[in-house]
Amino acid sequence: MSDPLAAIPLSAIRVFEAAARLKSFTRAAQELNITQAAVSWQIKAIEQRLGQTLFSRLPREVVLTASGERLARAATQAVTLLRTALADITETGEGVLAITTLQSLAQQWLAPRLGGFQLAHPKIAVRLETTGRLVDLSREDVDVAIRAGPGDWPGLTSHLLFPSEGTALCTPDVMRRYAITEPRDLLRAPRVGSAAEWSAWFAAAGVDAAPGEDAAPRLVADMQTLEIASALAGQGAAIGSPIFFAAEIAQGRLVRPFRTAIPFSKGYWLTYPTDRRRSPKIAAFRDWVLKTVAEDPLTAV
Repeated sequence: MSDPLAAIPLSAIRVFEAAARLKSFTRAAQELNITQAAVSWQIKAIEQRLGQTLFSRLPREVVLTASGERLARAATQAVTLLRTALADITETGEGVLAITTLQSLAQQWLAPRLGGFQLAHPKIAVRLETTGRLVDLSREDVDVAIRAGPGDWPGLTSHLLFPSEGTALCTPDVMRRYAITEPRDLLRAPRVGSAAEWSAWFAAAGVDAAPGEDAAPRLVADMQTLEIASALAGQGAAIGSPIFFAAEIAQGRLVRPFRTAIPFSKGYWLTYPTDRRRSPKIAAFRDWVLKTVAEDPLTAV
């Protein structure tokens, strides 16, 4: 019995994978820089060879059949493995390392330290991108991520770097002005940030606010750095990471009145596709960032 794959060229499998992933012959053609007619012809050739329909052609869309779904899973795995193998063969440790992370983490922790990585690896350029979106490392042009969350993302290897937690921070002047000596005193001080985070912090500190005593914060921003900037300007206390703002605390620009902290998530993680773990540039960054964290007493976990 002949092998049905023997007469199916790899180029046709690549076309099928793109059409299945994008759920569109038109978008597959645009991605592969070929015509829609060429996509349709390649897929029809596969269907004829297999003797099975892979797509149901509807008026405005195409939908995978049960057979198409099975082949799509295998095709995606095969194309991913081929891309990884080619990258491993051609990569020399040089080139560009693309990193994605949150803006607050990039600005307050990673960016000030990246010079150390570039000195240790002068042949690797770095592209640092910030976003709150969970980037798909298996499909997008990004090598590694430092992200907050559970750390158990499918297909990815993750290394815990340090806790993702927040504590009350304010300037020495705000602390004096509102005579802050115990956690309850922050109820009468102006506050910046999420009401839910402040409620969680007061609960963790054992403060039971009376009705009306826990007034809403004055300002809520979508980034930790903006809320701490407001605190640095003397506009009140904010919930922030003692790791991200360690320099401001060490300089005396901010104070951490109490040790109470609340978790934002299960931690900050370095993560990358498991099938790319041997990539020289990823391995170099992994080893550097883990060493950097281990040598910093503030981030040791």
